[in-house]
Amino acid sequence: MNQQKIAVTVSRIEQLSPTIKMFEFMARDTELAPFTAGSHVAVHMDDAGLRRAYSLISDPAGTGHYRISVLRDENSKGGSAYMHDKVAVGDVLHLSPAQNFFPLVHDTTCKHVLVAGGIGITPFLSYLYELEQEGMDFELHYCFRNGANAAYVEQLRQRIGDRLFVYDNAQGQQLSVERLVQQQNQNTHLYVCGPQPLINAVIEHGNVHLGEQQVHFENFGEIASGGNSFEVHFQRSGFSLEVGQDMSILQAIENDKRIAIECLCRNGVCGTCETVILEGEADHRDHYLDEGERTAQKSMMICVSRAKGNRLVLDL
Repeated sequence: MNQQKIAVTVSRIEQLSPTIKMFEFMARDTELAPFTAGSHVAVHMDDAGLRRAYSLISDPAGTGHYRISVLRDENSKGGSAYMHDKVAVGDVLHLSPAQNFFPLVHDTTCKHVLVAGGIGITPFLSYLYELEQEGMDFELHYCFRNGANAAYVEQLRQRIGDRLFVYDNAQGQQLSVERLVQQQNQNTHLYVCGPQPLINAVIEHGNVHLGEQQVHFENFGEIASGGNSFEVHFQRSGFSLEVGQDMSILQAIENDKRIAIECLCRNGVCGTCETVILEGEADHRDHYLDEGERTAQKSMMICVSRAKGNRLVLDL
């Protein structure tokens, strides 16, 4: 895992809606590197002991600045509240280098259907640059609870016109994922980012109608990791913790603060928190390991996966 940090200055903040802010960063010491559509950066909130990943929404080919958008989550565990309440123009922050676990498939012979829910619109804002540059066939379906709190709707209408389909739940507009997927040709690439129920629906119908290779997804935000409580013993550190019914192993570690863990996605996608299992069996809930790796029970993603029994021993 690349531990390098990039020093940036907060050059601009824009309130996009009552709950969403845009943050623009400019490099202090070096030029910002180009990135690929769908990439994210981790923002280090050092004085709060936090690090959170946010999708880059700016032009992937640009090196003048990076931009992210942050939803103030009513259930925030500190990250979004910090960004909204503590960060101001002129502040110096540190970012981890851009990484991409949700890349665009560069195939000009296929149609690309993007499905966004709420703040899940953010990775697709960088997609648009590459889709348009390469002349690919695409459409964007954007769902949100209330148009008053949604971001980028008017900008998207002006930019992509009739390729944008908007569903405002407050106006009684609902996306039928099943119907949308069934309307697509077999070579369509289907992408989704947003709340877990939307992701699950797109995966379910997409896998049946298009096949797993055509369905691409990114969870945005931390997935709940509920289940029976259990004990985790950290072999190298020499202590144990109780993981409660409504928390993840990662959250238990962060609350305790004796072990530092790298985790960018917090939803079992990126693989940065993969940990070796020394004893016990994991209840795997990630989207990173394949079936063979899960069956082998050699490692687990501690941000989402739990114990099958009452105890795990991990190599931490």
